[in-house]
Amino acid sequence: MFKKIIFIAILSVSALFASGVKWAKDYESGVKTAISENKPMLFISSRHTCKYCVMLDENTLQDPKVIEALNRDFISVTSYSDENDYIPRDLWRPGTPSIWFLYPDGTPMYQPIPGYIKSGDFLNALAIVKKEFDKVDAERQAKNRKIK
Repeated sequence: MFKKIIFIAILSVSALFASGVKWAKDYESGVKTAISENKPMLFISSRHTCKYCVMLDENTLQDPKVIEALNRDFISVTSYSDENDYIPRDLWRPGTPSIWFLYPDGTPMYQPIPGYIKSGDFLNALAIVKKEFDKVDAERQAKNRKIK
């Protein structure tokens, strides 16, 4: 019995540490995955030394509801300017973090959200983006059916 309890405790702890946002390896692989899975992209331009980037990472992006929504409905990519990660020219902004929502091909859906955003507001933004993406995708599919 004691061994079972220890085993369950170890599994629970490892599940807690293993859960988190599933980040694409880089921008290009994120686009490929977004296209193949037909999902919008979250793209964050960040820096490790930026106070608001750290707050976003440690608070908003650790919220279980945010993690669930991102992993279910989005392909997530982050690029760190202090690591010289690739940032598409059209998505570069002087301040960090810059939070972009993109169509699967990398085209921006909206202007970026600059700076830190709290979990509740971020969840609202995710819902709006998902709804708009689904609407545009349904219109695209209907148009394609008419063409055929």
